[in-house]
Formats: sequence, C-alpha cells, structure tokens
Amino acid sequence: MNFIKENFKGIGLCLLIAIPSWIIGKLFPIIGGAVIAILLGMVIGLFIKDKTPVEKGIKFTSKKILQWAVILLGFGLNLNVILETGKQSLPIIVSTIATSLIIAFFLCRLLKIPERISTLVGVGSSICGGSAIAATAPVIDADDEEVAQAISVIFFFNVLAALIFPSFGKLIGFNTLSGEAFGIFSGTAVNDTSSVTACASTWDSMFNLGTETLDTAVTVKLTRTLAIIPITFVLALIRTHKEKKNGQQGTKVSLKKIFPFFILYFIAASVITTVLVHFGVDGSIFKPVKTLSKFFIVLAMAAIGLNTNIVKLVKTGGKPLIMGFCCWIGITGVSLLMQHLLGLF
Repeated sequence: MNFIKENFKGIGLCLLIAIPSWIIGKLFPIIGGAVIAILLGMVIGLFIKDKTPVEKGIKFTSKKILQWAVILLGFGLNLNVILETGKQSLPIIVSTIATSLIIAFFLCRLLKIPERISTLVGVGSSICGGSAIAATAPVIDADDEEVAQAISVIFFFNVLAALIFPSFGKLIGFNTLSGEAFGIFSGTAVNDTSSVTACASTWDSMFNLGTETLDTAVTVKLTRTLAIIPITFVLALIRTHKEKKNGQQGTKVSLKKIFPFFILYFIAASVITTVLVHFGVDGSIFKPVKTLSKFFIVLAMAAIGLNTNIVKLVKTGGKPLIMGFCCWIGITGVSLLMQHLLGLF
C-alpha cells in the first residue's frame, strides 16, 4: 500500500507522457516513441517547479521499469533462429561491435568525454540503441541525464541512417533482386530496432521484395541484441574492480551488489521462448509481451526526460555527438568491408 502511495503520482505522470508518445511513435516509426517520450519529458520537466510529490515514482519508472523492459525483450528471442541466421552475419556483428567500442574508448580519452556517457554511446551504437543503453545504465550507475544524452545521440544517427541508407545502398550497388545483403547491412549498421525496421522496409518497398529484407535485418538485429549479455557482465566486473581499487575507509564493494541480475532473467526469457517454439508453440504468442517491453522502454524514457536538465544537455552535447558520428561512420564502413570480404556484397 505504501508503495502505491509513494509512487502513484510519479508513475501516473510518466504514463501521461508515455501514452501519447507511444501513439505518435507508431505514426512516425522513423523517430520512435522512446525519443518522443524523452523530449516531451524534458519539456514538461521545465514547468514542474517542485518534483518532490512525483520524485519517487519517476525514479522507480526510470530504473525498475527500464529493467523489466529489458527482461521482457528476451521473450520472442528464439535462440535457434538467431544462431542459424547469425552464422552468416556473426563475423560482421563482432567486427562492428568491436569497432564502435574501440572508437568510443579512444575518443573518451582524446576528447575528455565523461566515461559513463562514452560507454553508453559506444554500447548503444554497437549493439541495439535504446535497449542496450537501458541494460547498461544501471550496471555502470549512469544518471538520467547521461542516459538521455546517449539516447539523443543514438537517435540522431538512427534517423539519418533510416533516411540515407536505402538510397546509399542503391548507389553503391547492393543487389536489388534480393533483400539478403541489404538486410544484413541494415541489421549491423543501424542501431535501434525501429530504425532498422524503417530502413529495411524502405528497401523492400523500393524493389518489391515483400518482407525479405525486413526478415533478414530484424533477425540480424536480434542476434546483435544478445551481445548485451557479455557486455553487461564485463562492465559489472570492471566497475567492481575500479570501486575496490578506489575504495576508501574500508568501503566494501562486491560484484553481487552491482551484478546485472535482470540480464539473467533476460536470458531465461530467451530460453523459455526457444524451448516453447521447439515444442510447437507459435512464436506469435510472445508478440504482446514484446509490445509491452517496447512500451515499458517508452515509459522509462518519459521518466528519464523528466529528470533531465534540457539546458545542460544542449550545452554538453557537442562532444558525445562527435563520438556518435565517428562510431556510426566506423560501423557503416566495417559492415560494408566485412560483407565484401565474405562475398555478400
């Protein structure tokens, strides 16, 4: 009862932002509900002088509901299908992820960008945009402003990719009779699922390929999503090591305290999906759960927007934007190079 009393107003405010953001995001998938929710949250937050009555509910939404969103994302991930398609795209996926993380690592030091923002931009660019940022943020203890900044950077280049890549793909000579090569390119070079979908669907529409490109792109994208698991584990270990090294006055730091246990539930959800599909259950049964996962991300982004100082975000946004651009160009180039070397393009 106390929980409801303490969190009701904050969660209610986030819902008031998330519901219209979700609807608008459906109308404009190239932008997506998550970004709209962050922007609306930031604007509305400017007009709330005293956040005390809604503070606990906003914090709960931005932290716990974000973790629930990641867990629910595991439902619908059929590991058998992903592994089958992933065999072909795995070298490209590993190369693009490594490229983005390496670029983020060096630019963090070169441009003196805060480490947590660099990590979020690097992981978001290399794996799956908002979902990867959602999974990584609690592990590295990133605050809401850092999450909002990383999401904003990823969003900007997602939109550019979705708008530019279909024409770019035609210009450089992707096979227009099949959606396989461009599907792999979309799935590895575009970050967020909504933008991957928009990009691949445009290619299908341009060359009357049905859903061939889209099916390939989404499966490759889901394979990339699995990289959340090792990345979060490694980041948890790194953070534990750093906190032990920098601990003062006998501060006790344990991996158990910061271990991303919600990722284990994410894995369990994926295993449940795989087992049920193996025994003949129609995979479409998980569609409502996947939809709920996406809505939870929009809901959490509304909370993050409310906790973000938009003025500060604009003032400090230049360097992360440069990093995002370099990661984006690096991933695009490596994806094309690897496809060429593997004879796919």
